[in-house]
Amino acid sequence: MQRFIVIGAGILGASTAYHLVKLGAEVLLIDRQDSGQATEAAAGIICPWLTNRRNKAWYQLVKEGAKYYPKLINELEAGGEKETGYKAVGAINIFDTEEKLDHKMQMALKRRQSTPEMGEITKLSPKETKKVFPPLSDQYGAVHVSGGARVNGAALRNALIRNAVKNGVNFIHGDASLVVKGSKVMGVQIEGEKFEANQTIVTGGVWAGKLLEPCGIKFLVHSQKAQIVHLHIPDTDTSNWPVLMPPYNQYMLTFDQGKFVVGATQEDDAGLDHRVTMGGVHQIIDKALRVAPGLASSTYVETKVGFRPFTPGYLPIVGRIPNLEGLIVANGLGASGLTSGPFLGLELARSALQFPTTLDLNNYHTNHALG
Repeated sequence: MQRFIVIGAGILGASTAYHLVKLGAEVLLIDRQDSGQATEAAAGIICPWLTNRRNKAWYQLVKEGAKYYPKLINELEAGGEKETGYKAVGAINIFDTEEKLDHKMQMALKRRQSTPEMGEITKLSPKETKKVFPPLSDQYGAVHVSGGARVNGAALRNALIRNAVKNGVNFIHGDASLVVKGSKVMGVQIEGEKFEANQTIVTGGVWAGKLLEPCGIKFLVHSQKAQIVHLHIPDTDTSNWPVLMPPYNQYMLTFDQGKFVVGATQEDDAGLDHRVTMGGVHQIIDKALRVAPGLASSTYVETKVGFRPFTPGYLPIVGRIPNLEGLIVANGLGASGLTSGPFLGLELARSALQFPTTLDLNNYHTNHALG
């Protein structure tokens, strides 16, 4: 039986460990529990099909990620997990002109030809849009995609870890450093104790660079700070509201019991500053109230902060590091981490065990992130 160590238990690391053990491997999962983990703070929209981004490798990854969700959730629920944080509630992309709505409709209908998991695609009038998402202004129509979904990142990660542990994964908290002998990574060391493995997988997000540095690796990953505002709408059933994509770079989504999430800032120069800032909160709330004035009477609850990892070209990387045996790195999921992370964890586990993968992982080669 092959033994793996996975360092970093965000959505990608948790999924990798979960799938490795299901494929028959022995797995040690390690997490340092750093403040600001992207998965811990994230609430995600699973609706990649309406994006305007043109990178084909990136789109293939998020498309497959969205497609994989129902299968994964069914597996977790069959394994006894009741709190996965996932629900298919549909998604709406709102616009203020008929021309913009028609353009998005055409794009969505074209994409559905190869992605039937998008479900039904419907053009909604401003009145119909406001009916499914009441706080909105009455000036927006929408393209509705029935296959869209929402997910609570922390809840899904926890479900993956719980099920992985149930199936034999050893999960420990600690600060791991790599143990290298010659040109081979032998495993890790935590507080003086060594753990060996056939292969070590680093899924450490924005902290991966420092972990790899002692190996002589200049790993190019940068942090994007995301502040996410949580609100509460009293006496309102928000459990089935669709996720909402406004005509700018933020999102809105709801959970049960009036919970409402608006996010997120995209701060490329903030480093690992964990503070909630007035400017960040103002930016989010100001944009939100422009399209959803009904939120003015909602209750402010808190703002969460997470650090999204990006690699060069804003394209995730996954694979082995040249000239260093026993080491695999996966990183750079960025703002689409909750969409792509569970599926990429499956692909990473398959690749590590030399099983066929759905994706051509050469398109996400680690060379792109090596200085």
